[in-house]
Amino acid sequence: MEQEQSFSHSEGESGAFEARGLRSYFEYRDLGVADATKGAVVAHVIKAREGHNATGQWHVHDCSFQFYYVLKGWARFEYEGHGIRTVRPGDCVVQPAGIRHREIEHSEDFELIEVVSPANFGTRAEDEEVEATEA
Repeated sequence: MEQEQSFSHSEGESGAFEARGLRSYFEYRDLGVADATKGAVVAHVIKAREGHNATGQWHVHDCSFQFYYVLKGWARFEYEGHGIRTVRPGDCVVQPAGIRHREIEHSEDFELIEVVSPANFGTRAEDEEVEATEA
């Protein structure tokens, strides 16, 4: 099925990070993909906010696709069934739809590109603990 799209060019020099988004410990720079794809896909550059730490809360995203690519720094995530993973520059992670996960910690310079479909996706907090395993 072909989706209507429009041209978009998000210039790095004029792109602003905003301290509003899914997580309070990150800043988000919208790349214009949601508008260009009429909401089919969203893409952000996400970076750590100075002095803000991850909460470690388990959660699930209601989406059909999610991936991220690490640009700078490092972070430790835990994925149900896949254990604790440390991600570093050049690492790419595809998170299957509905996978329970949490961020444990990140470096102050942590930065990544995230792509999610659809653009307007939900997130549910999951309070139940699972046994941690190192991958």
